[in-house]
Parts: sequence; structure tokens; C-alpha cells
Amino acid sequence: MMRLILPRIGSALLVVFGVCTLVFLLIHLVPGDPVEAMLGESARPADRQALRAALGLDRPLGEQYLRYLGGLVRLDLGQSFQFQRPVADLLAERIPATLELAGAALALALVVAVPLGVLAARNQGGALDSGAMGLSLLGISIPNFWLGPLLILVFSLWLGWTPVSGRDGPVSLILPAITLGSGLAAVLARMVRGSVLEVLGEDYVRTARAKGLSEATVVRRHALRNAWLPVLTLIGLQLGGLLGGAVITETVFAWPGIGSLLVEAIQNRDYPVVQAGVLLISLAYVLVNTLTDLVYAWVDPRIRLA
Repeated sequence: MMRLILPRIGSALLVVFGVCTLVFLLIHLVPGDPVEAMLGESARPADRQALRAALGLDRPLGEQYLRYLGGLVRLDLGQSFQFQRPVADLLAERIPATLELAGAALALALVVAVPLGVLAARNQGGALDSGAMGLSLLGISIPNFWLGPLLILVFSLWLGWTPVSGRDGPVSLILPAITLGSGLAAVLARMVRGSVLEVLGEDYVRTARAKGLSEATVVRRHALRNAWLPVLTLIGLQLGGLLGGAVITETVFAWPGIGSLLVEAIQNRDYPVVQAGVLLISLAYVLVNTLTDLVYAWVDPRIRLA
């Protein structure tokens, strides 16, 4: 296993370093001045210069970059320009809300996608298959920034069943989880259908049927179990993507997570918060994909022997 783990850890660290560098450069190239955002346009030049020096923004870009990397090595994410608080504290306050939303969206996607994909595969070419794939296509086509307001309009404003926005109890989680998980459920349903169809044509499945096993047992014990590898790949890729998609969903529903904090920091040119937020999302993405590779080796022994 160490032969599998060490190269993946090395490539993950290289990706994280590239993300850190790219984010630092891009955020300093974006038009806008954090000093002006903090003091306003009417501030005196002397006050602007003093604040710029206090924040270290008067230093050459290369020196700022080295200081940023040095802080990361010491696990110091810096201090927020806007809130005047350690960035680590701000992220720690927002992470639970984002994890709650991402977990609910993933659970919803799995509950919907796996049965739907299996039913579509067992009824290939039938009305159920066409309906399931039609729903899947609809889920892929609808963007989060359109689906979210539509759900708010129907279930919050017209029916009054759920809160419009915010994080206030389990009911407030329903609409954001549906918005974030619908696209993933649609993609997963198509992947489950394709994987199960491929496995159902294998010889060992025909042998299981010839032994007199029921169709439900064949699908559950033989087809679905062996169809998990490509599904795990997609889950690993999309789980990291859930954090990126949460930026839009959290903004629409005023959900107090990392995504909404990141959008607010971008608007206020709060460099340390933006850098830390993007770094956290990229770390989660890399970690999930690395863990997915390791789960491969656990699920399929052939990968360990390759």
C-alpha cells in the first residue's frame, strides 16, 4: 500500500502548491484595492499609505509571496483585512455549515441516483428507463443559480413550507440540499445505469441466474457490487465539486458556509480570506480524490497488484 500512497501524496502536494501560487497571483491581478474597500474613496492618501504599510501591501509582490508561503508552512493563514480576525477562526466557524450542506446533498444524490439507475438498467429500453434518463437529463441541464430561486419561489413564498434563507434548523437545509444535490444525482444515475448494464452482460451474472437466484439478488450481490468502481470515481470527483458548487448555492440561500464567506471576501478584496478559502476547497478536492484512489485498491485487489 505504501507504494500506492507515497506517489499520490507527492502529486497531491504538488497540486496544492500550484493552487497556492496560482491563487496568489490571480488575486493580485484582479482589479480593485483592499485598502480602498476598507477606507472608502474619500480617505486621505496618508491614511491609505499607512494602512497599506500595516497590511504589508506596500512590499514587492515576490516578498509578499514568500511571506504567504512561509505562513502556510507555519500553518498561519494570516489575518482578515475586513474582520481583523485570524482567518483560521473564520474558516473554523464556517466549515460545519458547508460540511452539513455537502453531506446532505451527497446523501440525497445517492438515495435518488442508485435506485433510479438500477431500475433504468433493469428496464432497458422501456418507459421506466426513458423516464429515468429524462429526469437525469433535466437535472444535469438546470443550473444551481436558477433552480435555487425557483425552489424558494415555490416552496418558501407560495407554499410557505420552508424558510427563504439562512441556517435555522433541519427544515432550512432541505432546499439548499436539493439544489446542490440534484445535478450530482442526475450524473450518478446515468453512471449507475451504464455500469450495471455493463455488468449484467458478464458471464458470472448469467451463471448466477442459471443457479436460480432471483433477479433482485443477482442485481444486489453481483451486478451492483461489481459496478461500484466507476461510480466511486464519479463520487470522488463530484464530492470535491460539491464544495465548489456550494459557493453558488450558499450565496443563493444565504447559507453561512465557506462559499458565502468566499464571495463576501472577493467583494471586499480580503486577500487572506480568499486565498485560504480557495486553498481549503482545493485541499478537500485533492484529499477526496486521493482517498478515492486508495478505496479503489481496497475494493479491487487487482489494482494493488498492478
